[in-house]
Amino acid sequence: MMMKISTLFASTLRDVPADAEVVSHQLLLRAGYIRRITSGVYSYLPLMWRTLQKISTIVREEMNRANAQELLMPILQPRELWESSGRWSVYGDELMRLKDRHQRDFCLAPTGEEVITQLAQIEVKSYRQLPLNLYQVSNKYRDERRPRFGLLRGREFIMKDAYSFHANQACLDREYEVMAEAYTAIFNRCGVKTKMVASDSGAIGGAVSHEFMMLTGYQAEAQQSGENDVVHCETSGYAANSEKAVSIPQPQAVDGADTFSQYNATTNVETPYTDTIEKLCKKLKCSAEVICKTLLYVKDETDFIAVLMRGDYDVEETKLKNALGALTLRMATEEELTRLYETKKGFVGYYEALCSGETVDLTSVKGKDGTPVSLLVDKTVVSMKNFVIANMEAHVHWVNANWAGNCCQAEGITVADVRTVKAGDLCVESNQPLSITRGIEVGNIFQLGTKYSESMQATYTAEDGTEQPFVMGCYGIGVSRVAASAVERYHDANGIIWPTAIAPYQVIIVPANVKDETQWALANQLYAELKTVLGDEVLLDDRDERAGVKFKDADLMGFPLRITVGKLAGEGKVEAKLRASKDLIILDASDVATQAKTLLAQWDALSWEPPVTP
Repeated sequence: MMMKISTLFASTLRDVPADAEVVSHQLLLRAGYIRRITSGVYSYLPLMWRTLQKISTIVREEMNRANAQELLMPILQPRELWESSGRWSVYGDELMRLKDRHQRDFCLAPTGEEVITQLAQIEVKSYRQLPLNLYQVSNKYRDERRPRFGLLRGREFIMKDAYSFHANQACLDREYEVMAEAYTAIFNRCGVKTKMVASDSGAIGGAVSHEFMMLTGYQAEAQQSGENDVVHCETSGYAANSEKAVSIPQPQAVDGADTFSQYNATTNVETPYTDTIEKLCKKLKCSAEVICKTLLYVKDETDFIAVLMRGDYDVEETKLKNALGALTLRMATEEELTRLYETKKGFVGYYEALCSGETVDLTSVKGKDGTPVSLLVDKTVVSMKNFVIANMEAHVHWVNANWAGNCCQAEGITVADVRTVKAGDLCVESNQPLSITRGIEVGNIFQLGTKYSESMQATYTAEDGTEQPFVMGCYGIGVSRVAASAVERYHDANGIIWPTAIAPYQVIIVPANVKDETQWALANQLYAELKTVLGDEVLLDDRDERAGVKFKDADLMGFPLRITVGKLAGEGKVEAKLRASKDLIILDASDVATQAKTLLAQWDALSWEPPVTP
């Protein structure tokens, strides 16, 4: 069967859809790859489906090579199964919940730990059946609060999830390395450049986890789209996402004593309407690094936590959540600030309790109504001197303040690293400056340990005859995210630039004038010849349109190689152009079939840099 543009179920859009915020969303809509059904839910049109199938095939080949076995688990999962793992109540609002006609609770699977653990509990009896790695490629569902960014953050998506079962930690460690190598091979074959970074385990759980982040730009001027910050050091190779990254903080370069030299001692200064660090810096003519800010959080809707942080750093809330062992975490409201301290946002601070004397009075940090408030001090705060701090009094700050004695180590105060790493902080391994690049998570691997097997009582008979919980690992790849991420990384002003391996079609043949018998005959001849070499990777633009329209559509859709049959057809010559290049190559028509693979091999997505927009 000849695949022609005229019969392809795809239509291009010239205008950028109003609700498409990121490049991949815009281009996949404009190029006829996806269509929105409702918020966060899309139909995959034939071009998109071909790309997704190619990614899935690569995933399956590498997982099978790593001795994993494919199965398919149900999307509809009962509440009881999730309650047995303890996640029904703690997973959060993202769990898509529903009831059947008998009012029994179910969820649509966002992942498969519960089902796979139950399967192992039923089917795996002995250590002789271990290790075991099972995977599936299926749809997943998450009730995102604000679905956005097209396929990068939807409510329905395609994911490969794998789960391994082991008799001990050493066996899991070996499989973890095998999966890391398999993932590297998968992404390299897809033409997607990734970096393996340490990450937070989140709702999945487990002690050790890494993400595979696709970096969306390497040059300062290049595109920096992406949903996560990747902190990395070129010297040591250290890499982590912002939720997990650690660093040696930038020292307090500014001397507070010099900044506030007009004040002989610690002094309270009127600072009206300075409810942000920026406003306070402007009012006091100081740097943010000499300000100690205090942020009030509510843990699990019951406990109040005051976090002290240097003014030039931000709180990393996942770090804070982990430090507190919190299930939920939020900032205190204005109403809560008023109830506890009769103050306003921007003026929470503990000068009197921590800076006014040699003895730290932790009782004074309680709210006006006696509500206990715990104190957590970020490590950046401990060494601060001659700084600015509030004392619950609106429109007033204290300058030239210093900690009373060794108050930051006082009983009742927690010291922890809960700050967001900044570019320029030093790497803990090399002592060299860290860089931050935007990235998109396309895969993750977790060491789950016995988190699920113990809670769900999934055991096997060990060699010594005892019953032991499985030691488990979990490994995910967002198949649809890989496709969208590739578009984020590989595009220019004219459209998508697909890596060859995952392009829906690798070659498009464009006769400039389909009414010209010579051009039309040669185009059909080349189609037949290329099909024998490349199989169903060839598409023919048979439309009676101007050549410019066809070229624009070919560029928008992103096919790696375009063969144009034009005015040189009578001489037996055609023009070849790689999508990622501006150069036209004149070929003898008789050489096209043999040259096509060579030309396609020249397009190396892993080393391609996005064009810099002037």
